[in-house]
Amino acid sequence: MAFDFATPIDRRHPEGGWPSQKWHRYDDDVLPLWVADMDFHSPPSVVEALHRRVDHGVYGYGEVPTTLKQTLCDWSAAHYGWRIQPEWQQWLPGVVPALHFASLALTQPGDGVLTVTPIYPPFLDVAERTGRLPQQASMVLTEADGWQLDLDALEAAITPKTRLLLWCQPHNPTGRVWRESELAGLAALVERHDLYVVSDELHCDLLLDEGASHRPLAAAFPELAARTITLWAPSKTFNLAGLTTACAVIPDSALRERFARASKGLQPDGNVLGLVAAEAAYREGEPWRQALLSVLRGHRERLVEKIAEWPGVTMHAPESTYLAWLDMREAGLGEAPHKALLKQARVALSDGAVFGHPGFVRLNFGTTAAQLDTALARMGQVLKR
Repeated sequence: MAFDFATPIDRRHPEGGWPSQKWHRYDDDVLPLWVADMDFHSPPSVVEALHRRVDHGVYGYGEVPTTLKQTLCDWSAAHYGWRIQPEWQQWLPGVVPALHFASLALTQPGDGVLTVTPIYPPFLDVAERTGRLPQQASMVLTEADGWQLDLDALEAAITPKTRLLLWCQPHNPTGRVWRESELAGLAALVERHDLYVVSDELHCDLLLDEGASHRPLAAAFPELAARTITLWAPSKTFNLAGLTTACAVIPDSALRERFARASKGLQPDGNVLGLVAAEAAYREGEPWRQALLSVLRGHRERLVEKIAEWPGVTMHAPESTYLAWLDMREAGLGEAPHKALLKQARVALSDGAVFGHPGFVRLNFGTTAAQLDTALARMGQVLKR
């Protein structure tokens, strides 16, 4: 089946006037390549399932379907080689709420919550929002191999107060797919310091290299399963972020009970449309996902070619996601290159400072080739001066 990833979709002035965070934050002449949603229709199977549910006409309180839980079990076994159980699943409104619930469930006020920068900005807010101690360690950027986990720096950041590690694999914003040696070192460190882990694996179905496969942290290191909460969602892969549906996979029953208790009353009941969309995506969305990956690989190649032409800008090609992490510290655009490019090129990118690394920008290439090429041409006019 052919899917259309080429025709631009009007998200700024659509019939019906539905607001979009991505397209309505900036003026009409700005091309937005910032927040992580894509400018593509979701899979037809998802759209059809939503039509059927909407046509039912009643949208009262729902429950997580047993068929959805089994569908996720089947997806995990087929794609990750991890045989999870339906009872391990805690469905909730999103990965970001789950990070906060985990902090409330697994730590006490004043405990340390550790993460690795650069990192998706909500990771950096969890500790303070939940009355915990924020702790950070930086990855290391190497010229030959790009971003790597610095295990020594991570261990040095651990104190007697540290109780929880917020982990991201594949990594947002760098697109890094962690190597087995890095993960083995991380697993040993987690056990040595008796930490809990929340593993955000939101982008795990968007590995860009041909033949690549994802292995969840708790599956690769079974000794960590009793101390790990794994977070998945169809939101990035199938472009469903606005349907606010994600899943925490928690094999350990005691950990699962703590998480459920901490989140009670702080989240709404399941989004009845989001649950339908999730099941349709995991059950029938694989052909669409494969077509999407082919498109994203082509966009990545285009991005690599253009960046090579821009003096002072470097990027290590992302191995996953539709997000690129650009080093613009030598581009001559000052301390806030995202502001310079917004003003001069009319392209909106994410500010690296909120990820913990000023001078970088994050670029979302999950858009049509035409829109991407226009944005890159605008940026090139500024960066080649």
